[in-house]
Amino acid sequence: MTKPTLTSTKNPLIKEIRKLQRSKERRKQNLLLLEGTNVIEIAARLDYPLSIVLVTEKWQQSHRQLCQKISSTAQRVELVSSAVLSAIATTVNPDGVVATAIRQPAKIPQIPTPKLALAIERLQDPGNLGTIIRTAVATGVDGLWLSQDSVDFDNPKVIRASVGEWFRLPMAVTDDLVSLVQAHQQNQVQVIATVPSARKTYWELDFQRPSLILLGNEGAGLSAELMALADQKVTIPVANDVESLNVAIANSLLLYEAKRQENLRK
Repeated sequence: MTKPTLTSTKNPLIKEIRKLQRSKERRKQNLLLLEGTNVIEIAARLDYPLSIVLVTEKWQQSHRQLCQKISSTAQRVELVSSAVLSAIATTVNPDGVVATAIRQPAKIPQIPTPKLALAIERLQDPGNLGTIIRTAVATGVDGLWLSQDSVDFDNPKVIRASVGEWFRLPMAVTDDLVSLVQAHQQNQVQVIATVPSARKTYWELDFQRPSLILLGNEGAGLSAELMALADQKVTIPVANDVESLNVAIANSLLLYEAKRQENLRK
């Protein structure tokens, strides 16, 4: 890249990209805002089409191979100052690269009877959702459904918290989780919810059966309507009077128990 470095946050291109920090603008422009080397690296590895990539000179020099790859595939690559990159990014200390990409349609999971899937209701923290997505990919989850009143699944902080694994997991947003859960039950999928007062522990579940795990809001948990649909209500044992676990941690425990059981059967 030999083009001059963009140094002004008032540059029209920079002003348009900054708008993507807002959900409304991402939908309006039909673009994603991608931040960080890990995210860009996985996007490039999976050939996810990047539109505009903004890099600092320092990042370019320390990531020459990756920079060469994205320069040959992205629509446009620009050198920017650190100040401009900081103005665009949602992180406090961005590592030197930000990109935009076409906001592709949700990859609706097509498996009618998934071996293991997640249904998430009213989740609000992007860090939690990103961590859930990353763990889901690591444990071989078939797909994830998110209620419409949850955090945006394409929030830049969600994608960053997933460390780029966001690109690998089939996900969809639904305004009717109840019907979705009932449809899975009709296909003989067991529906699982965690309840502190349950007598059965998650260790006693048979994850060799097709399973749909329900995850709820960080503070309020699952709605009564969804909780009532659960075929299996289990508890995650805790000591020292700890009230509950973070939803992303609880999800990890369940998914890795499913993975453990799968490995035992091999």
